[in-house]
Amino acid sequence: MPVSVNLSLIQFRQKNLVDTLRRIIKESGLSPLLIVAEITESAFMKDIEYTRTTLKELRNTGIAISIDDFGTGYSSLSCLKKFPVDNLKIDMSFVREICKDADIEAIIAAIITMAKVLNLKTIAEGVETEEQWHRLCFLQCDITQGFYFSRPLPAEDCGKLLEQKGVGS
Repeated sequence: MPVSVNLSLIQFRQKNLVDTLRRIIKESGLSPLLIVAEITESAFMKDIEYTRTTLKELRNTGIAISIDDFGTGYSSLSCLKKFPVDNLKIDMSFVREICKDADIEAIIAAIITMAKVLNLKTIAEGVETEEQWHRLCFLQCDITQGFYFSRPLPAEDCGKLLEQKGVGS
């Protein structure tokens, strides 16, 4: 099961980021195919050339890339074409309102449709109710995450939860 790692703007801008991640992957024995780097939309836009180069290097290492908090930043849609990206994470501020506001639901539907056309996966964060989950499933969101499924757990309890849910077996 892939694990997502949030990279702050400061971490993403470190010149040795890719080398550090490669070293950690080698030392841990983890497959880079099980790692997803999450970078906020605003971090993408600070230095376009550095971002493009770094994302390509991460991708070449086998690490997948998610744009976190998609729809809340100020980037243009052209970044989806310029950068090697695998996933769009729909911000929880949209998910929170999906069942209350038809315009918000339309925005989420548009993001999901656009992502599918661009061969990207969508991840909705902050799902807290069954109703939100059903709406996102109806809109064909690829992955949902949030308190509806589980509160944060200690590492040793995560495995037990996944076994109970039949995930990873």
